[in-house]
Amino acid sequence: MARRALTTTAAVFATTAALLLTACGDGDDKPSGDIEGADTAASPSNSASASTPSGVKRPEVTLPSSFRLTFKNWTSSDPDEQAVLNDGKEQLRAGYAAIIENKPDGGNALAFYDTEAGLSQDREWLKSYTDKNVTVIGELPVFDPQATLFAKKTKAQLRYCTDESKAQTKHRKTGETVGNPQGTDPQVAYVVTMQKSEQGVWQTVSTNSTRGGCS
Repeated sequence: MARRALTTTAAVFATTAALLLTACGDGDDKPSGDIEGADTAASPSNSASASTPSGVKRPEVTLPSSFRLTFKNWTSSDPDEQAVLNDGKEQLRAGYAAIIENKPDGGNALAFYDTEAGLSQDREWLKSYTDKNVTVIGELPVFDPQATLFAKKTKAQLRYCTDESKAQTKHRKTGETVGNPQGTDPQVAYVVTMQKSEQGVWQTVSTNSTRGGCS
């Protein structure tokens, strides 16, 4: 169920879900069931917070109460780092919203927060759910964020961890729910490569994950 990365070239990774749905995984987890965790409950998303640039209108991302993505200590005293955290958070929310809405193409919100390469990779992640006709339910905490900027603040790396203990996938037709297999480490570490668009939006270029990498 975790969001995993799929290696496409020596330098590019495609994101996918790690929980069981590690379908496009970069290595650790192989698809076994389908799971994911992820966003703060269902009301109109905690989309771009006040600290995000006001010049660009961000899309509104909404998640149902059946799937809760929580972001712990998702703040920084540095406004540039906070901008990376804000857009990285909304990109993750947009991805799970697309899974829940059964949109294998990602929809407009994910396209907004992804580069062309990032969207291509994320579509592989989404299909690991939509092709199996499953959605995600439960709770997915996202914690220990760390944003690092470089290349004159035009590129960034965002690291964070997730805990899939309370997240599951649910078959849309049968209602069957699946979680990670017993003995699977529920924590997954992510490294997200991002770049700043001409409009000032931090877009995801690639995502890599390591199950058990949070300890």
